[in-house]
Amino acid sequence: MARIVKGAIPSPNIWNTPEVYELENRAVDPEGVADAAMRAVRSWDGGVVLDIGCGTGFHLPGYAATAREVVGVEPHPGLARQAAERCRTTPNVVVRTATAQDLPLPDASVDVAVARWAYFFGPGCEPGLRELARVVRKGGAAFVVDLDGSRGAFGRWFTRTVPSYSTERVEAFWTRQGWMRRELDLRMVFTARSHLEAVLRIEFAPEVAEEAVAATPGLEIDYPNVLRWRLF
Repeated sequence: MARIVKGAIPSPNIWNTPEVYELENRAVDPEGVADAAMRAVRSWDGGVVLDIGCGTGFHLPGYAATAREVVGVEPHPGLARQAAERCRTTPNVVVRTATAQDLPLPDASVDVAVARWAYFFGPGCEPGLRELARVVRKGGAAFVVDLDGSRGAFGRWFTRTVPSYSTERVEAFWTRQGWMRRELDLRMVFTARSHLEAVLRIEFAPEVAEEAVAATPGLEIDYPNVLRWRLF
């Protein structure tokens, strides 16, 4: 078994069940609300994009369609291999096994950096933010897309699953760091009921997951997120 990169913070859902997380990636945000919100701040067309915590590389081909170069960084070697295989025939994508706090990129080499449901949960991610300040060039932007634990049923189920998570501390942290904020009203849309139920069961504690399954009829679920960004 490949050694996990030192300093990596485990992501239980994708690290343990990447095949179910793939179903989640396919279901999230079919309208492309998050990408449109980021593009409204700073487009990545023709530039260098860094995807931090890229997992199996689900979003890399989308960035590569208009970016000049895309770098995916993932601390889990198995997931990084899957990301590299996904992009094997996409020449402008490279995947590196590394952490957000030790990015394998030169200074001022990135136009747009994105961390999507990956690492930046507030207090404790200061080393990663320092790395962003190092690698993003002047005129570039960094984005963090994350669940909004303060809104909706999904947010309540998340905070019950992770009681140590404090939305107040997270918000205070980002305010101190000077990042901008916008609420995103996303949703997940599945093609099969079994997929929705499987995703809820990897996202929440067992008793919370069963409550979420019972409270969610059909194939859709609201997924409140927040977009944070900083311009450099």
